[in-house]
Amino acid sequence: MNKFHALVTVGIIFIFGLIVYSTQKEAFNVSYSTNQTPSLPPTRDKLEFISQAPLQNQQQGQQQQAQQQQQTQQAPQAAIQGPINASVSATIKTSKGNISVVLFGKEAQKTVANFIAKSRSNFYKNLKFHRVEDWVVQGGDPSGTGNGGGAIQTELNTKPFLVGSLGMAASSDMQVGQGARVSNDAQFFITTKDADWLNGQYTNFGMVTQGMDVVNKIIIGDRILGITIE
Repeated sequence: MNKFHALVTVGIIFIFGLIVYSTQKEAFNVSYSTNQTPSLPPTRDKLEFISQAPLQNQQQGQQQQAQQQQQTQQAPQAAIQGPINASVSATIKTSKGNISVVLFGKEAQKTVANFIAKSRSNFYKNLKFHRVEDWVVQGGDPSGTGNGGGAIQTELNTKPFLVGSLGMAASSDMQVGQGARVSNDAQFFITTKDADWLNGQYTNFGMVTQGMDVVNKIIIGDRILGITIE
């Protein structure tokens, strides 16, 4: 082999080596990029999933609270469905103090049911006592004048009107000597003296059990702060 052939052979080997080196480097780069575990930033979907979880819990909590409130609001109505055949306790809260009463559910079913419904709906809240005389205290008129209120059938019974008796005011169709066939459905009174002339004339639907000292302090303009049914 002469010098020329030797140089050609070396050149071919050098070129072949470059080709092999280049091929192996590309394969190494591909393998490295394939096996490498990239550090991925949080995706938008993942962020939305994290933020929706507390929102869904909040919505479920609001729905449960709304259902509980609805059940609470419906409870008083369910309690007065049908006839009331037993006595019911109540507290009349006034600007002068509290008055505890018992309601005659057996003797005046419709009247007591009406009184309970109005009390639980806050109908009487902030209404005034518009009439105070030496034998009676009267309030519950939505107009505050003594002329307001609707109508309800009178329920006469044998309960006498004594000190602390609760009665419903008569409507405008009251006929002297014949009793009130229709009573006012809002205005009620409390007697501060025995009032036997009312017997058989007005609906007697309750009795004060505690707080007559409060009743005797009431003057015109004092307010009913609310009535709770026990």
